[in-house]
Amino acid sequence: MIRVGVIGACGRMGMMVCKTVADDPDLALVAAVDRSRVGEAMGPLIGHPKLNGVNVTDELDALTDADCEVAVDFTHPDVVRDDVRWCITHAVNLVVGTTGLTDEDLEEFRALLEHEGGESNLIVAPNFALGAVLMQRFAADAARLFPAVEVIELHHDAKADAPSGTALAMVKRILAERKASFRGPDAESLDSVRGGDLEGVRVHSVRLPGLVAHHEVIFGGQGQTLTIRHDSMDRSSFMPGVVIAIKAIASRPGLTVGLEPLLEPPPAR
Repeated sequence: MIRVGVIGACGRMGMMVCKTVADDPDLALVAAVDRSRVGEAMGPLIGHPKLNGVNVTDELDALTDADCEVAVDFTHPDVVRDDVRWCITHAVNLVVGTTGLTDEDLEEFRALLEHEGGESNLIVAPNFALGAVLMQRFAADAARLFPAVEVIELHHDAKADAPSGTALAMVKRILAERKASFRGPDAESLDSVRGGDLEGVRVHSVRLPGLVAHHEVIFGGQGQTLTIRHDSMDRSSFMPGVVIAIKAIASRPGLTVGLEPLLEPPPAR
């Protein structure tokens, strides 16, 4: 039984993670950290009225007080960095689903993990939907064969960052695989109508109520186009990936970026 704490437990994603953990026979929800609903019992909030002893607190110390083995962070870009630093310095394994972290942040975390002697592990993934991971893999394959590409990402209107971490990760992977650069026309009669430009790849962000998380990659070549799209219709789509990360983190030393490394089959013996 893996003892799990959730940071951001009362948010939309955090609440779902708490319920998923409580539903899994191999996991135990032992701590719930959030700035809202402090003092409330977590069990009734997630449909587990018999879950005893887990009350919402705004103190990260609750993780160590509950002998938490793995914490899961779905908070906000403004606070996630401090959460990561706290978990590393307190030897708590941490799975991060909060987006907005930069390459510089990841380098800082990698250095801090080494400084602390590898007492904790860290998994940072911009998207836990298995279909989104496969989409990035397929896009990397296509990038070697198609000269031009644009990315469209669509999310709910409460998302704190744009473009999404998934879109940025996908563009970086495309850039690493493509054989030659391509740049479409820059002419605009309306500022920014062509979207953001990351080394020649245009990225477009849509924010509307009613959306959850949607990504589309459109490749163009001679006489043809190829569209790869993934849609998360409900936040439950992220939960299988979160569970995979929770169960795998103890065997993933240091920093792991993205969910894909966790999906690879173990090496043959």
